[in-house]
Amino acid sequence: MTDHPLVPADFAVPRTLVAEGFRLEPLGEQHNESDLAAWTSSIEYIRAGAGFTGSWPPAEGMTPEQNLADLREHAADFEQRRGFTYTVLEPGADVVLGCVYIYPDREDPSVTKVRSWVRADRAELDAVLRRTVSAWLAESWPLRQVRYGPR
Repeated sequence: MTDHPLVPADFAVPRTLVAEGFRLEPLGEQHNESDLAAWTSSIEYIRAGAGFTGSWPPAEGMTPEQNLADLREHAADFEQRRGFTYTVLEPGADVVLGCVYIYPDREDPSVTKVRSWVRADRAELDAVLRRTVSAWLAESWPLRQVRYGPR
């Protein structure tokens, strides 16, 4: 990751995206319990193909305190415009279904790398989320080159 902002200072970073079957909002401390439950219920599914193989999620899980620290790091990145993590929420509720990560590629910071995951019991949202986020980034964000991680 870089210390440089991912987007220009005059770009108003979207705080939400409402789509059929889900909504996005910035990941924050308020999501800790639901976020932890979502990914720990789906470790094998997430590792099977969401671009996280070998790195995340940790097979041994995390304590609520460790997860909260991770959420705080993502929130700080968002506020400093270095990267943007959105939680994928159930429409009309605060139940975490997954996450979307928008960060500069570590090997080539001119490329924006996008990864996402959904809970295993909501696997049908995976393709919809990818299509919706890809279109949103292309239409509404000032990113030159975007690479969405594999599924």
